[in-house]
Amino acid sequence: MHKVSFFKSIHVKLVLIYVLLIIIALQIIGLYFSSNIEENLKANFQESISQRIDLVQYSIREEMLKERDDTAPTLEQSLSVILREFTTSDINEIRIVDNRNKVIATSDTDNQAIVGQRFNDDIVTKSISAGTFWEEIALDPDTKNRVWVLSKPILNTVGPNGEVIGAIYIESNIEKVFEQMNDINGIFAVGTAMSLVITVVLGILIAKTITKPIIDMRRQAQAMSRGNFSRKVRVYGDDEIGQLAIAFNHLTNRLQEATSTTEAERRKLSSVLSNMTDGVIATDRKGKVILINDPALNFLDVTRETSLNRPITSVLGLDQEYSFEDLIYMKESVNLNFSTEEKPLILRANFSVIQKETGFVNGFITVLHDITEQEKIEMERREFVANVSHELRTPLTTMRSYLEALADGAWRDENIAPTFLNVTQTETERMIRLVNDLLNLSKMDSRDYKLNREFVEFNKFFNRIIDRFEMSKSQNVKFIRYIPEATYFVDIDTDKLTQVIDNIISNALKYSPDGGNIRFGFTVQDQMLKVMVSDDGMGIPKENVNRIFDRFYRVDRARSRAMGGTGLGLAIAKEMIEAHGGRIWAESEEGIGTTIFFTLPYEIDEAGDWD
Repeated sequence: MHKVSFFKSIHVKLVLIYVLLIIIALQIIGLYFSSNIEENLKANFQESISQRIDLVQYSIREEMLKERDDTAPTLEQSLSVILREFTTSDINEIRIVDNRNKVIATSDTDNQAIVGQRFNDDIVTKSISAGTFWEEIALDPDTKNRVWVLSKPILNTVGPNGEVIGAIYIESNIEKVFEQMNDINGIFAVGTAMSLVITVVLGILIAKTITKPIIDMRRQAQAMSRGNFSRKVRVYGDDEIGQLAIAFNHLTNRLQEATSTTEAERRKLSSVLSNMTDGVIATDRKGKVILINDPALNFLDVTRETSLNRPITSVLGLDQEYSFEDLIYMKESVNLNFSTEEKPLILRANFSVIQKETGFVNGFITVLHDITEQEKIEMERREFVANVSHELRTPLTTMRSYLEALADGAWRDENIAPTFLNVTQTETERMIRLVNDLLNLSKMDSRDYKLNREFVEFNKFFNRIIDRFEMSKSQNVKFIRYIPEATYFVDIDTDKLTQVIDNIISNALKYSPDGGNIRFGFTVQDQMLKVMVSDDGMGIPKENVNRIFDRFYRVDRARSRAMGGTGLGLAIAKEMIEAHGGRIWAESEEGIGTTIFFTLPYEIDEAGDWD
């Protein structure tokens, strides 16, 4: 989270707002105060001047109406004396003008030249002609100061009509009032500045008390975003911000618990998805892959990067057959065949929709289960049933034919009857062998058997079996032995291993041509005895070599059945060898011959303890 700039800080904003409010309030108060003070000062000044005018007006009127003789002072002298008495510092000049606009007296000693001259000022003219009071604030052209100019008519109160006999013209220095206002405004400005400084300091302190808990909560939120829930916001009081800090700390605790629970569930889910053998694919509501576990990646042979954000129909290879909407309403599983020449792979895909309570599709889950082995077992089961049915049907059909012939009277023929009975007996023995082999395989599949193990010298054991076959063989076949002189002991069930070797040698004899060779031998390889039986028979096609140990499998079915084979001998041999901890396999080249190998754990006689 980036750092908040200075001017965007809530601390600065609070101080600025606080100061602006104070400035606005002071401006409003200052304007109101200054306006009223100015009006009051002007009113007081004008009232003071007006009161003095009223006082001097009476004396001036008496002097102007007074009859004079030669011994009395002239009117101008008398008025000059009166004007000098009433002249003060706030009055610049007082002029007495008669009703013909002639100046008859002035208080300005330096301006006595205007006495006797006409004074054509508009205010005086209006005042005399209208008989009313006139006033205005004007600008002194010499000093550039504001002056209050007024003209008040002098009325003759003795006459019946109260005629105007003159006017008093006064120029008063009202600039002093404005100077007083400037002084007052200056004092107010200094007070305002001082109050603003105090206000800023107080604003900073007050804003700090508000913003400090908020800054702490901001830092805590940043720490929480990084997964650190150990910090706590300090509570500075019990006000709203204090209650917010308490609630924030409580939220931190709850969020820590929820995060821990979520993390634990996530780890459980991750562990389950990683360790389960089934593949799991999750999509968003648009059908694009958002999660895929390792088994699914292995099944589909894709990488996580190429799978994420791709449509699930494309990932599963179903885009030609189904759309995402089709999969949403899919109730049954779908089998997917990803088999290759090297490896068979059949998957069963089960689909599940994630929906909200409103029915809105929020996602999609696909579970992939490897059913390759199941399908293989099912196919083998079907093939096994078909093979058993076929193997049993052939001798039964033969027996039924011969028995029907005997029942029809062939038993009376002394030449035919014994032959028919001999065939029937042969087929019966063949079915008995088949059933016995099936029972043996069934016991091995169910592990319902026990190996009667004993330590035997394998050299003698193997030679004894070879000797038995060599003495009883009817074909012109030569036995060649490659058996080492060192003595090796094996822990085996002699009956079962004898059955295995008998089966292998019997097959070698069956498929060996006259004049051929059968080779026997064993070597030591990887702590195991590697036993070999090889013939010069017709061999097995390369593509069928690995199938000769399957149940009922025959390379040449007609010839095998004619030789009385059941097709289960090598399957039984494989089960027996694996039960002894070894393995069995074949190597063959068509037209040249076949070699059967199997391995067994062994012990070597180093000190003669086995004698």
